[in-house]
Amino acid sequence: MSLDDAAALAAAEPGPRPGQENPAEAGRPGSLSLASAVMFVTELDRAVAFYTELLAWTIAVRDLDAALLTCPDGFQLYLRRRGPRAPHSLGHIGVQYLIWTAPSQSELDRCERVLRQQSAQVTRSTLDGFTLVEGRGPDHAPILIAYPGPQEAPRHQVMQRIYRW
Repeated sequence: MSLDDAAALAAAEPGPRPGQENPAEAGRPGSLSLASAVMFVTELDRAVAFYTELLAWTIAVRDLDAALLTCPDGFQLYLRRRGPRAPHSLGHIGVQYLIWTAPSQSELDRCERVLRQQSAQVTRSTLDGFTLVEGRGPDHAPILIAYPGPQEAPRHQVMQRIYRW
């Protein structure tokens, strides 16, 4: 199965997930859910090794220039090799980074250890009822991991991190 086939298959899954009410049938607009992210990387092998260890996800599809990583709840991360001369867009218009949520304090601690193996630039802070670990990936892209997630600790203010770049 190619990456395009995997993306088409994921997009073709209609309707609510099991146990969820269909909002259209309830007379209100449906809410979109984030399903996938695409990340350009310089070295595919290095990125796949790092993100499979950090996220504890599996490789669903892999070819010479791209890989698709998946987690048990269905979210997907596409990694696409662009080479060492590809420009970084941090600070420009568009998505800047994703904030991941660890399922437990011990998983947040494990992720922090993985990030520290990758880079010395790792910080940990607690704000608004949650802990945020920030580090850098293999291509120096910011990686932010929080615990608990917004379902357990709703955010009441915009993080100062959002204003820096």
